Amino acid sequence: MKLLERFLKYVKINTMSDDNSGLTPSTQNQWDLAHILVDELKTLGLSDAFVNDKCTVFATLPKNDDGFETIGLLAHMDTIPEVSGKNVDPKVIDNYDGGIIDLGHGAFLNPDEFPILKTKVSHQLVTTSGNTVLGADDKAGIAIIMTALEDIITNNIKHGEIKVAFTPDEEIGTGIMSFDTSKFKVDYAYTVDGGDFREFSYENFNASSAKVTIKGFEIHPGGAKNKMINASKVAMEFDSLLPVQMAPEYTDRYDGFNHLTSIKGETGHASMHYILRNHDLTILNRQKNDFINAMNFINAKYGAGTCIVELEDSYRNMREVIEKDMRSVNKALAAYKKLGLEVNIDPIRGGTDGARLTFMGINTPNLATGGYNCHGIHEYADMYEMEKMVEVVKTILTDK
Repeated sequence: MKLLERFLKYVKINTMSDDNSGLTPSTQNQWDLAHILVDELKTLGLSDAFVNDKCTVFATLPKNDDGFETIGLLAHMDTIPEVSGKNVDPKVIDNYDGGIIDLGHGAFLNPDEFPILKTKVSHQLVTTSGNTVLGADDKAGIAIIMTALEDIITNNIKHGEIKVAFTPDEEIGTGIMSFDTSKFKVDYAYTVDGGDFREFSYENFNASSAKVTIKGFEIHPGGAKNKMINASKVAMEFDSLLPVQMAPEYTDRYDGFNHLTSIKGETGHASMHYILRNHDLTILNRQKNDFINAMNFINAKYGAGTCIVELEDSYRNMREVIEKDMRSVNKALAAYKKLGLEVNIDPIRGGTDGARLTFMGINTPNLATGGYNCHGIHEYADMYEMEKMVEVVKTILTDK
């Protein structure tokens, strides 16, 4: 099956996750893609392919030569809950001319708004139809892995043992928590997920979250003088006490941020949720202290118990583990060099299944896919870059 054909098949399958279900998988529709992938893997000759009770697909391609390391490949099946992944109707743009692409439903891909499009002239692009995500995050990764496996098998290229896993619920951070490492005995692995194909990453954010609860004092506004404490206004005051320059819209690359993801409030009660991110754990701890200091200020001003801050750590930067064993990094960089491809080592401004796997004992940096503008209706995939990533993956798997 050709890469484009495979990719189009996958993105049309609804695999939206649900961060409110509390289940793994969080949605039943993720099983649909899982079963299709098991069947395809078996057809390719990975006879042990199966999907477990947590909707993770596992398979092994046995080695056909000695002297290779055992390498794992992973990609996730789900798409985000926030933007629809139902009834995806991908558009194929052959020989992109550099102009504005009318996606439909009043949405456009404009090179003035997305300047990197100017580097895609003459490439074959796959876009959304303007009202859903595309699902290149991360069905591009799945298609790349499956195509690389098919090419290796069809052409009888020498390789070591290859382990494959496709996971649910990466977008909500829960699928990897039930990952069975006993089914994935490898020297190291790679997630295939992300953007510009020249980007390679072995570091990610340290992540925490903050829940802020404000208790107001509600009274009739006609008699409120020197008595009312408006929880909604106090919530806004709390946010103003945090460093303005650490809002995500002012940050890039190694800059950390505090991101207000939701706020709900009335006079008597308000709540806010933040995510805190930084590649440097020491600075992340300072960010958490900013929240504690803001809470203490509010409580000193309005009374004890007015503000409650609950902080929770989520995941850590995999670099601190991987840099102790750089085999996975060196292997990937050697593949790019052999193929004559430019590669940039960039930090992931987010988290991956690989970050958690690294702390579970499997070093797992990330290879990109050629997918862009993920998590929204402007998402698209560059098939030229996806083809290049098939070659990168094949080279990693077949070079001693």
